[in-house]
Amino acid sequence: MSFAEVKALQVLPEKLEAFEELVVEMSEAQKTSLGCISIRYFKRFYTYDDGIQEPPRILKKIVGAVRYYSFWEFDTIENYHAATQKFFSQFDKPLRRLLKAPFDIYCGEIVGGG
Repeated sequence: MSFAEVKALQVLPEKLEAFEELVVEMSEAQKTSLGCISIRYFKRFYTYDDGIQEPPRILKKIVGAVRYYSFWEFDTIENYHAATQKFFSQFDKPLRRLLKAPFDIYCGEIVGGG
């Protein structure tokens, strides 16, 4: 069973370009971590308004921050832990300068098919 983490990040609107440049650097470093299965980032561009009968609509304005999410998957919790320590030692300070608030981290074992 693999182990995964999701980070929820709120990026300051004036820092989007710098953040997306840092994402390239972070994801390249994250991919090289021992046991890394995958690393993905996505920007929240769409939302549902009144249920799922209609396709999601594109977000038209920024209110406070732009939300990004990352999904990082590993073969073991031990490899995840080692990679997380390396990630924070390398990227914690430059990343936090671009955020409205500290990011949230959710982690656990993958369930179901993949």
